[in-house]
Amino acid sequence: MNLNCIVVDDEPLALDILEDYISKVPFLTMVKRCENPIEALQIVQGGGIDLVFLDIQMPELTGIQFLKIAGNKCNYILTTAYPQYALESYDLNVSDYLLKPIAFDRFYKAVEKVHNQTKPADAAPPQIQPLVTAAPFSGSPNPIQDFIFVKTEHKIQKIYLHDVLYIEGLKDYISIFTKDERIITLQSMKKMEEALPQSQFIRVHKSYIVAVDKIESIERSRITINKKIIPVGDTYRDEFFKVIGNKNI
Repeated sequence: MNLNCIVVDDEPLALDILEDYISKVPFLTMVKRCENPIEALQIVQGGGIDLVFLDIQMPELTGIQFLKIAGNKCNYILTTAYPQYALESYDLNVSDYLLKPIAFDRFYKAVEKVHNQTKPADAAPPQIQPLVTAAPFSGSPNPIQDFIFVKTEHKIQKIYLHDVLYIEGLKDYISIFTKDERIITLQSMKKMEEALPQSQFIRVHKSYIVAVDKIESIERSRITINKKIIPVGDTYRDEFFKVIGNKNI
């Protein structure tokens, strides 16, 4: 199955590179290269396009605005020099996010993924849903949740719960802090809270969930975990101190 493509970028050099890459892939067909995003939008809305390579920083219409207007008429791969837009773009269901300068092997990996996803249903492998899911550890007669899966920028990542220190909610995404790294994912605090075992984690603030066993100290309404000071919000104070009180000796 061939994919009809257009490339949208206000930089001629970027257009040249992507046009060259497309010509090297047998299942891609170049339909149009557009420096004007308005022209590209009209082409997409007219139908017949399977894949759009879309820059983000463009005059008249940004790539994010383009996605919101065009909707799900086709697949999109963002091409940009700005990594900070990755999380917002995934919320708009883009297929991939390529950072400039784009290497051909990374380009091919992205288009191959789109090609596989557009194969007939009986030929396509089952797709993992990009949702936060909790999985049980089955090595004990009394199972406990051992890990979760979360969607990050380019993959679905497994996180062991015993590694999690705390979770911080930001505007449109959350940060999961472990012993070794910070993992960012598009997810709501409410959904994350529901996915975590209450015996191991507790919401202490509108912006924080903590691992109970990682708490190092509590002073008034401030928790210390790995040198991070986390406030206990008024809404959550009574329940938090009730849980902590049950563990006092």
